[in-house]
This record gives sequence, C-alpha cells and structure tokens, in this order.
Amino acid sequence: MPKRTDLRSILILGSGPIRIGQGCEFDYSGAQACRVLRREGYRVVLVNSNPATIMTDPEWADATYLEPLDVETVAEVIARERPDAILPTLGGQTALNLAVELAPLGIELIGADLDAIRRAEDRELFRSTVHSVGLPTPRSIVARSAAVDFPLPAIVRPAFTLGGTGGGVAHTREELERAVAHGLAMSPVSQVLVEEYLSGWQEHELEVMCDGRGNAVVVCSIENLDPMGVHTGDSWTIAPQQTLPDPVYQQLREAAFATARAVGVATGGANVQFAVHPTSGEFRLIEMNPRVSRSSALASKATGFPIAKLAALLAVGYTLDELPNDITGKTTAAFEPALDYVAIKAPRFDFEKFPLASRSLGAEMRAVGEALGLGRTFAEAFTKAMVGREAPPVSFPASDEELVALAAQPLAERWDLLLEAARRELELPGIHPYFASRLREVVTLPAPQGRPRRLAVDSCAGEFEARTPYYYLTHEGVDEGPAPSGRAIVILGGGPNRIGQAIEFDYCCVHAAQALRKLGYEAVLVNSNPETVSTDYDTSDRLYLEPLVERSVLAVCELEQPLGVAVSFGGQTPLRLAPALAAAGVPLLGDPLDAIDAAEDRGRFAALVGALAPPWGLAETVDEAREVAHELGYPVLVRPHHVIGGRGMHVAYGPADLRVEGPCLIDRYLEGAVELDLDALCDGENAWVAAVLEHVEPTGVHSGDSACVLPGPSVGAALEEELREIATTVARGLGARGLINLQLALYGGKVWVLEANPRASRTVPFVAKATGLPLVEQALRLLLGESLGSLGLPERATLSRAWAKEAVFPAERFPGAATRGPEMRSTGEVMAGAATAAEAYRRALRAAGRSGTGGHIFPPLQERRAVP
Repeated sequence: MPKRTDLRSILILGSGPIRIGQGCEFDYSGAQACRVLRREGYRVVLVNSNPATIMTDPEWADATYLEPLDVETVAEVIARERPDAILPTLGGQTALNLAVELAPLGIELIGADLDAIRRAEDRELFRSTVHSVGLPTPRSIVARSAAVDFPLPAIVRPAFTLGGTGGGVAHTREELERAVAHGLAMSPVSQVLVEEYLSGWQEHELEVMCDGRGNAVVVCSIENLDPMGVHTGDSWTIAPQQTLPDPVYQQLREAAFATARAVGVATGGANVQFAVHPTSGEFRLIEMNPRVSRSSALASKATGFPIAKLAALLAVGYTLDELPNDITGKTTAAFEPALDYVAIKAPRFDFEKFPLASRSLGAEMRAVGEALGLGRTFAEAFTKAMVGREAPPVSFPASDEELVALAAQPLAERWDLLLEAARRELELPGIHPYFASRLREVVTLPAPQGRPRRLAVDSCAGEFEARTPYYYLTHEGVDEGPAPSGRAIVILGGGPNRIGQAIEFDYCCVHAAQALRKLGYEAVLVNSNPETVSTDYDTSDRLYLEPLVERSVLAVCELEQPLGVAVSFGGQTPLRLAPALAAAGVPLLGDPLDAIDAAEDRGRFAALVGALAPPWGLAETVDEAREVAHELGYPVLVRPHHVIGGRGMHVAYGPADLRVEGPCLIDRYLEGAVELDLDALCDGENAWVAAVLEHVEPTGVHSGDSACVLPGPSVGAALEEELREIATTVARGLGARGLINLQLALYGGKVWVLEANPRASRTVPFVAKATGLPLVEQALRLLLGESLGSLGLPERATLSRAWAKEAVFPAERFPGAATRGPEMRSTGEVMAGAATAAEAYRRALRAAGRSGTGGHIFPPLQERRAVP
C-alpha cells in the first residue's frame, strides 16, 4: 500500500512543557516524526511551546510555531498554514485533548481519529467498547459526582488526564469521596472511573503497532516489578516480561490486538495495560493509550525498534511489511523483536524538593525521570538502573523489623529498602517471588573482572547482525564494536531527568553530537536516559546506553580511545565525573577542571570576582554560619557548594532560619534586586555575549523558576556594555572555554556577580532559538581550540521579536510546589514571542496555563523578520 498522496501538509501537535507524566519522551517522538515525514515529501507544520526541545529547532519542520498549545492559538496556525491533516498521537495527552477540541474545524486526524481517541480516553466508552469484544475489565462504575457507593478498597482513574493526574487509591469511605472529588476536578470532562483495587496482581504493558491492513505486532512486553496500585511511571519495570507462562502471554497478546482494533487505532502505536493474577493467570484489561506513550520511548530504546518513526509512517498509509527494520536492514517492521538481554527501568524521584509531600506512591505519577539499564542478566541490568538514577543515598533503619515493614510499603525508596533487606537475608515482602529471588542474586553478584565488551542492541537476539551502532557493556560474549578510529570524541549526557537538570542539557548534547559529525569527528554518546533524542541510535556515530558513573564511562573511554571527552553539555553529572576522568589520563575538551572548581567552590569564586561579589563569608557549621551572618547583617542567602538546581539554598532572616549541611557560602541577600542571566561564548581570554535575560521575579527566586524576558527592559546600551566587560573579566579569570552563564543582580545602582557556570546552562536552548545562533556548535569549536575571532560572530546578536519564558510547576501533585524561592522546583518551561517584552510575557503566561486569551501568533521561526 503506497503512502497517501492526497496529503501535502501535516500539522504535528507537540506536548508543551515538561511535566510529571509527560516528559522529554515526546521530544524524541515528535523529532522522529518531523524528520521522517519531511523525508517522505510532506510539508510539516509544528506547534509547541517548549523551547528546550530539539523538535522546536527550525530545521526539524517546515514551519515551527513556538506558541501556546490551546485551541484559539492552534486555530490561528491552521488558518495560516491550511494543513490537510493533524497528527495528534506523538504529543502525549496534551495533543490528544487538543485534537478533540479542534474537531469542529473538520480537519482529518491521522494515527487515531476522533472516535478512537474518545473510545480510549472516555472511561465509560472504553469499558463498553472492550466488553463488546469479550475482554474482561475490573468491576467498576463511572462517576460524575463525589457521592459514590462502591466496595473498598477502590482505585480512582480520571478521564483524559496524563500521568494518572487526579488518580488515587481509597481504603475508607472518606478517602474514596476525597479521591473522586479530586479526580473529577482534574479531569477535563469531569469523569472518573472507580474500579476494584486488584491488590497483589502484577501489572503488564504491551506496546502494539497496527497498520491499515489489520497487521499488528507486539514491539515489547513490559512487566512492572511493583504490583498493582503504583503508577507504571513510578514503578520499576523490566522488558521482556519475566513471570508469565507463554499461554497467558499469548492471551494478553491477542487481547491487546483486539483492544486496538475495537478502539480503532488502525495506523500507529498503542500502549495496552493489563493486570494479571500472579498464580491463576487470570487477567483484566486496565486501559489503553491510543498514541505513542512514555512506555513507547522505553520500549523503543529497550528493543531498538523505532516506534515513533514507524508510527508516523503508518499514519500516512504505509503498512508494516513495507517498512524496513533499520537495525538489521534485512527484515521488515512486521516482526516482533526478540531480546537476548534484559532491560530494567528505574524511576527517579525528587521528593527532597517537596518536603510537604508524602513519599508514598499510588495511582498518580510522581517520578520526574528514569534511567534504563541493559544487561545480559537481571542482576546486571538492575545494578545499572540502580546506579543510573544518580539518586541521593537512602538511610536504612537499624532494626530488621522496621526495615521489612518499610519495604512492604509503596515508597519511592522501596527497591533500595528491598535490596538492603536482601543483603541482611530478610523477608522481601510485597513483590513477586521471582523478583525476590533475583534480588537475592543481585546482592551476591561478584564484581566484574577483565575488560568490558560491547554488545549491540539488534532487535533479533543475534539472528541478524546489527547495522546500527547502539551498544551496552557487559563481561560476556565477544566484543561487537569497532576498533578505535582515532577520530572519536565522547559526549557525556545528563542522565535521568530531574529538577534542575533536564531536557535542556539533552538538547545541548544532541547539538554537540551533530556539530562533531559536521566537523569530521566521530560523535560517541554515553547516556542512561531512555526518554531522550540523545539516546536515539542515529543521533551519534556510536551510542552507549550506560549509567553515567565512573566505572562505565572509563570503560567506554578504554574501548574508544577518544581524542577527548566533552563534559560541558550534560549539566552537573558530567562535571562530577571530570576529576576522575582526568586522573585516569582521559583528555577533557577545553581543560575545564580548574574553571569548574573555581566556579563551583563558592568561596573561591567570590574571591575571584572581588568587589563584584556581594559581601560574603564561608561556613561549614551552623555556629560558623551564625557568626558570618551576624557580621554581614540579615537577611542572608545560604549557597551550598557543588549543587544542582539550588539544592539547599535558602534565605535566612534570622539565626533560626540558618540550615547548614556542609561547606557553603553566605552572602548578603540583595532583597528586591533585579536579577539577570547572561549567556556567553568564551575562548579562555575573551567573551562574546549572546543574550542578557531579565528575570520577572526579583532576586532570591532560582533562575530556573523565574520567568525571563529578552531583551531586558532594564538593560540599556551603557549597562549592556558594562555587562560585556564583566563577562570577559569573569571568563578570563576562570580560564573558561565554550559556554558560560553568569547570574547577576542590579542593586543599589551597581552590578553584582552572584555566580557563574562555565558550561552549558538551561537557558541555552531558549537563547539559541531567540537569536537563531548555533550556540552549541560554536561552543564546541571553542572547546576544540578555535578562538572567538575565527567563528565569524556578529558584533551583537539580533532578535526577530521580543521573547519570554515562564516556568511550569507540579503544583497539582505536590503541596507547595509553586512557591518560588532559592531552590528550583519547576519541571519545565514555555516560550513565546511578541512585539514587546510585556506582550511576550503575557503570551508565555498563557502558554503556561496561567492566563486566558490575548495576543496573536507570530510568523514561524523559519521567517526571521525583525520586529518593526
């Protein structure tokens, strides 16, 4: 069946800002779709509000609109662009809900039509649809008011929400009434499903691909290590599934196909979730996502099967047997991948940011990111996933009884507790006996010996040779990687998403890889995050899906013998590895160690900038902090060394407010000051300023949580010139090369330097899109030894319009999450443009969901006309 020739232009709806339950996996899927549809000759129009994504770079679509994702705005884009179809299945729940609201415009939906979306997302319609083909579901009722009568315990599932928003488990009548009321408030259609809580049942997911001829395949079977009741995004998961007998698995497989066909997902991907009784094998169908999902990204990276790319091609008329398997080049997409390794996903939580929140897990997702471990055995993959989270250490109770009691609860640290219980040879409560046995193997796993080997992710258990250079490390088998080329440069990624280090740094790593390939080098990427564009097998020349820990990174360097390692693009994680790499003799691009230490050691940095720093002192204990604060005068700002996302930073208005947990700098809090973010390129001697962003909130709010505008209304010509001189002074003092970010304050008629980051910062994607400059490529050339003068930079960066960005907070999941202060709490951001900074800020507020209507779309990024 040929592709559809009646379509010329396709509108892709993005997913908007990174939120819990809807993360950077949709940048991966949207970028794949944009690329493959353009390759097929379609004109691609993209609407998204997230500046940190690869997909919103202008080269990925024919017309890119950085605009609010609401009906009025997208209708304006449609009126201007006249697309023939809308592809809503690659932008998460946001895109699906928006497609339903756009239905009155009469534009064709491809991938999943309006009826299919409603049958999948409307809880009552879904239940009746799957019952009509004989599939069992848990006992349930649909509720539209909080007054419900249903047997307990029960689980509440709102309709048309993402990441289980508004969901909950109820054990009492009061809990049920509260959970239903909350779910109704979160559901855009005020509908929830109240169903029996299948306590102790195992949860399984099948990733399914369907085409217009009725062909269907299971790309990946995923089993939750946690039993039912924990949202699948918060559960540890394993692929392929481990505990099902084949007859039961075949039942689920057929049920997944029947579900997709009954709902009407005829062309593309779907995720179908089941509950299975651990001993009888009895199953219940839970729900289905009629789109590429969070699990789709995991399944794609676990198997090598490019789900998003193929879903886009199926949506325009191709069939599975017409599309090649990129991994082998010898089979078609009409096959079910076979794995000769294990893939385990570990969720990453940031509860430390939200001290008012319960650490208990349930039906509403709380994880901010995830790490994937690949290994030949459960123990190998589990260990990689465990360390790949880069999570803070867990304090274990001394009492065995208390440890077992805690391990039985659905807590964020449950698998750390279970592992400790296995070490103490105690009972492992609340999990399947199979996984309990595997955990006991993990604690007896001997340390690996000898040189590591690379095995390829080939999708066919070694039956065909893999053409794609996508590897994991092990100590089994024969090394499948090439000999060192002498042209390789390793880029260290950012690891799992977390607050303070998220998709912005993946953006920088992807651009660094693209720049290296353009300059004739081999780009080798190391990352553990399955959600990202950087872990696509065709982003780099070689990809290692490995945890960003010393042992793994040194093993990659031993195998690759690189010309250098780039540690400047992945945030704080690579910087922490830099000293160990240098000590092992691994060359680091830009020789960054001294600059990193000078910037991260706050006392050393304050001494370096001298009179430009607010009055300050150093402390390691509360008593020392009180002494320093007394000398400076309250209020003061406490700044711990070597942290990300402002961890532990706080304003103290008196001695009782001081909290000190190690070395920190205490400086005078410039209350009410105007704060600025400056992004620049530097070559060790001079700096070239790309942008000066002005914060909307006063100083004291973390830069990642503050709204910003560009150009800054407070930044006139004279001040801009002064800031350029300060940037060169600081960059030269640090000896920094590549990208540098300065945070400054205007207070008392003077510019104060608060801190510097001699690396890529989270504002780089925003500034690159606002200015149209390839900042990461230019930074990479500087790291390779070029000077600023050789880059051909303009005297000043120019803007096509005024721009603003605003932060998005998980306030619906965590109490106090939207309270802005020195410690970062936002999960994502939006960007919007207009003729003035004030208008751009209003548009950004609208994109963040905090204001109503107003303003109009600007031309796409591809039309860089200056504002008159």
